[in-house]
Amino acid sequence: MNKRIRNYELQKKVMTTDGAAELIKDGMIVATSGFTPAGYPKAVPLALAKRVKKSKEKLQISLLTGASVGEELDGALTEANIITRRYPYQTNKLLRDGINSGEIAYSDIHLSHFAQQVRYGFFGEIDLAIIEAIAIDEEGNIIPSTSVGVSPTFIDRAKSIIVEINNSQPLELEGIHDIYQPQDPPNRYPIPLIKPGDRIGSTYIPTDPSKIKAIVATDIKEQPSPLAPIDENSKKIAGHIVNFLENEVKRNRLPQNLLPLQSGVGSVANAVLAGLSNSPFVDLDFYSEVIQDSVLDLIDGGKIKITSGTSLTFSEEGQKRFYSNLDRYKKKIILRPQEISNNPEIIRRIGSIAMNTAIEVDIYGNVNSTNIMGTKIMNGIGGSGDFTRNAYLSIFVTPSVAKNGDISCIVPMVSHVDHTEHDVQVIVTEQGIADLR
Repeated sequence: MNKRIRNYELQKKVMTTDGAAELIKDGMIVATSGFTPAGYPKAVPLALAKRVKKSKEKLQISLLTGASVGEELDGALTEANIITRRYPYQTNKLLRDGINSGEIAYSDIHLSHFAQQVRYGFFGEIDLAIIEAIAIDEEGNIIPSTSVGVSPTFIDRAKSIIVEINNSQPLELEGIHDIYQPQDPPNRYPIPLIKPGDRIGSTYIPTDPSKIKAIVATDIKEQPSPLAPIDENSKKIAGHIVNFLENEVKRNRLPQNLLPLQSGVGSVANAVLAGLSNSPFVDLDFYSEVIQDSVLDLIDGGKIKITSGTSLTFSEEGQKRFYSNLDRYKKKIILRPQEISNNPEIIRRIGSIAMNTAIEVDIYGNVNSTNIMGTKIMNGIGGSGDFTRNAYLSIFVTPSVAKNGDISCIVPMVSHVDHTEHDVQVIVTEQGIADLR
């Protein structure tokens, strides 16, 4: 562990997972690393859930993360009835059921806003942060794993910190991160990022080592993100987008290599990016949140100059590809805090092309990204609002029908509005494109 924990004094903080879990008390506000779902703590939450289920003790916490996290955290703690409040985004079915039944309080928040709201105390003081890391450096600073999310703010604001050193994550990930924390109002300086490939911060998260109360070693591997096979509808949607972008270039509304691209998460979004592999576009920049398998395809195809995000979320095959060619991919990828990856100032400056997924769209151009029938939360708004309102070009994609054709995704009026007609410029289904500009 000496290569992983390079600070001698902190080596004395290593303890068992069960011992670290004892630091979590009823009523605490707990914040963890993790984003869609990558780089989240796994061992300590599992130990806590096991303990509570066995002891039958009453222990409930408010849980804050960067975005969605995996089964070992959201799933295990929900099943053990430990989560009472949850912010700011989720994708776990068990947790979602608890939210929709009213058992768990949930607030759906723009991801770029969340860190600042935490710093201003909107959610109370953070009692404990649990952070997955690949290492701790000589000064006690934390080197995160496959996501950054809100970890810098959580580490700065938490009273105490537990670090999970994940030995299944290679040390060679060190150097992929770019940690920069903006100032708060008033009169804050501009964020000095002009191009997606700019590095403006450090490769570690500045940490007060005196706050680290426990360090646990784990080798629990990241659960791969399942991606559905690319179906015909997704291929058609991707084809429509490529044709649309080619036409924008011909009309001199976009440069030959486009503008920096952003894409949402999931199988449809992954398919849209995969469509760019067979497009004429080269020297592409990505400035997005989540880096998925299709980005690796584009790097392998020589299409991408640089890609910037806040998490690495790959399928099982994508994980194997990434780690077997880590040195090569690392030269093309930068991971930043979500406050920077999703920052409206930067999105507006670089002229992002935002491509996100809708649940339903109405004939006025309003988009529902979050709620089924207007009342049941699906996942959350995530970063789609950050990018849509501030992008040079905002695109939403959706199949025209859902539930085997029983439900139309194009409706007279959406049951819930996340993105108004004033922010939505282009709608794409397998049927074609509606340019609303």
